[in-house]
Amino acid sequence: MFGLGISEIIIILLAVGILLFGSNKIVDLARSMGRFTGEFKKGKRDIENEITKAEQENMGGAPVSENDQALTQEDSSTEEVGDTQDKSRS
Repeated sequence: MFGLGISEIIIILLAVGILLFGSNKIVDLARSMGRFTGEFKKGKRDIENEITKAEQENMGGAPVSENDQALTQEDSSTEEVGDTQDKSRS
């Protein structure tokens, strides 16, 4: 946009914001944006945990950690490869 990079645009917006609102308001705005971001990430994590719990309850299995899930996925992918090799030999 007008040959300006993103860093130049941010600096210009900060300068205009300081002129319009004052430095205290800019600090308050940045603080509240940081809090919002943290709350958003926390909410996202909570929703992901609820979905994982629901999936585990539907499967009838015990709770599984993320590391165990990754190992299970790797095991199933290697089993599929082995199954296709066995079928091709028959």
